[in-house]
Amino acid sequence: MKNFSIATRQHDHVSILDISGELDAHTASQLENALKSLIDEESYAIIVNCSGLDYIASAGLGVFMAYIEDVRSLGGDIKLTNMNDRVYNVFDLLGFPTLYDILEDEKEALESFDN
Repeated sequence: MKNFSIATRQHDHVSILDISGELDAHTASQLENALKSLIDEESYAIIVNCSGLDYIASAGLGVFMAYIEDVRSLGGDIKLTNMNDRVYNVFDLLGFPTLYDILEDEKEALESFDN
C-alpha cells in the first residue's frame, strides 16, 4: 500500500493542501483532520492540489462531500486541481464536476478566488 501525505501551505488568503499517495478508508481521516483544522483557523478559501494523488476510494470522496457545504456556508470554497486522468474519472463518474470547481492547475484556482 502506498503512503498518503498532506502538506499545507499558504498563498495570500488561500490555503493549499498538497495531497499525494492513496486516499482510501485508511487515510481519509488525515484529509478530514486537515480540512477541520483549516475551518477551525477560519481559513475557508481552500485548494486541494491532487498532482500527487494516485488513487481515491469512496471514503476519500466522502470527506470532500462532508466539508463542501460547511465551507461554502462560511463564505468559502474548496477547489480541486491537478488531477491525473484516472483520479478525475472517479470524480466525474460520481458527478463531482457539477458540485466542485475542478481546475487544470493551481494558478487557475488561485485566480478564481481573487474574482
